[in-house]
Amino acid sequence: MRVIDICEVSKLIASPIRNAFIDFTKMTTSLVAVVTDVVVDGQRVVGYGFNSNGRYGQGGLIRERFRDRVLETEPDSLLNDEGSNLDPHRIWDVMMTNEKPGGHGERSVAVGTIDMAVWDAVAKIEGKPLFRMLAEREGREAEPRVFVYAAGGYYYPGKSNDALCAEMRSYLNRGYTVVKMKIGGATLDEDRARIEAVLDEIGTEAQLAVDANGRFDLETGIAYAKMLRDYPLFWYEEIGDPLDYALQAAMSEFYDAPMATGENLFSHQDARNLLRYGGMRPDRDFLQFDCALSYGLVEYLRTLDILQQFGWSRRQCIPHGGHQMSLNIAAGLGLGGNESYPDLFQPYGGFPDSVSVEDGHITMPDLPGIGFEGKSDLIAVMRELAV
Repeated sequence: MRVIDICEVSKLIASPIRNAFIDFTKMTTSLVAVVTDVVVDGQRVVGYGFNSNGRYGQGGLIRERFRDRVLETEPDSLLNDEGSNLDPHRIWDVMMTNEKPGGHGERSVAVGTIDMAVWDAVAKIEGKPLFRMLAEREGREAEPRVFVYAAGGYYYPGKSNDALCAEMRSYLNRGYTVVKMKIGGATLDEDRARIEAVLDEIGTEAQLAVDANGRFDLETGIAYAKMLRDYPLFWYEEIGDPLDYALQAAMSEFYDAPMATGENLFSHQDARNLLRYGGMRPDRDFLQFDCALSYGLVEYLRTLDILQQFGWSRRQCIPHGGHQMSLNIAAGLGLGGNESYPDLFQPYGGFPDSVSVEDGHITMPDLPGIGFEGKSDLIAVMRELAV
C-alpha cells in the first residue's frame, strides 16, 4: 500500500466581488489528487483536496517541497501500525520534515490541501464517510445533522441594497436561518443602510451576521461596534488584523454580543495566542479556524486540544471556507456548524447534489471519504486531474 503520485493544478475561481480588504478578480485555488495503489470495488482509490477561497493556489510549494517528501519516503513508514491504511499523521510529519517552526503563512495552505486529500483517501480505503470514521476514532456518536449558514453579501459593481436583499431572500428560500454579509468596504453610514435593509427583509425569519474581513483599526472597529449593537446580530466577525490580539480584546469593552474570528490563523500556536490574549469569551464568541488553510485536520486536532485546555466547547467552532471537509469534521467531531457558499466559488462550495438545507441544517449523506463523488460538477473537475 502506497501513495504513487500527488497531482496538483491551479484553478481559477475568479469573481468580480470584493470584501473590505480584497477583490476576487484573480483568485485561484489548488486542486490536489493523492493517488494510491489501493483498489476498492474495482476502482483505484484517489483522495482529493483543495484550499479554501481567500488564499491563492499553492502549486509552487506543493510541487517544490511537500509532494516529493511524501513520494520519496519509504512507503511502509507512512502506514498505520496495522499496515492496513495510510496514516495521515505520519504523512503530515513527513511533509513538515526540515521545516522551521513559525512562519505559517502560505505553507500551512499547501500542507492543508494535501492533508485534505489524504484523509479523503484514508476514509475511502476504510469504506466509510469521513465523518463516521472520525467519530469512531474518538469513541463518540457521529452527528450527521449539521448547522450551516449562508455567506454572501459581498460588494459588487452596481449592486444596490435591493439586490442585496434579494440575495439574502434567496438564502432564506433555500432553507437557511442565518445569513452573512460584508461590511467595511463602504462608509459606516452606507453600511448601516445596507444592514437595516437586510434586517427589514429577513425580519424574524433569520439572523444576520456581519464580516469586516480584518479591515478595521481600533477606532473604526469601536465606531462600528457602537452602531452594530443597536441590532440583533448573530455575530460581528474579524474586526481587525487577525494577529492584533490586543485590538480583539479591547472590542469586548464595546460589544457585548457575539464576535467571531480565527479564519486567518493557521496553526494551533496562533489559536492558543488568540485564546490567551484576544479576550475571546467562551460563553458567546465563535472560532472560525479553517483546516484547509491551517495545515489540515492533523493540525486541527491539535487546535481542538488547545480549546479544551482553555475551557472552550467545540460547539463554538464554526469553520470558515464552506467546504465539505469542514462539514465532515463538524459532523464527526461535534463542532457547532459550518459556513457555506450557496452561489459563490463553484464548484468547490456547496453540498452533494442530494443534500438540501432544512431549518438551517443539512444532513450528511453516507458517501465514502469526504463525499466529493456526490457533487457532480465538482467530481467531474477532480477526475480530470486523476482517477
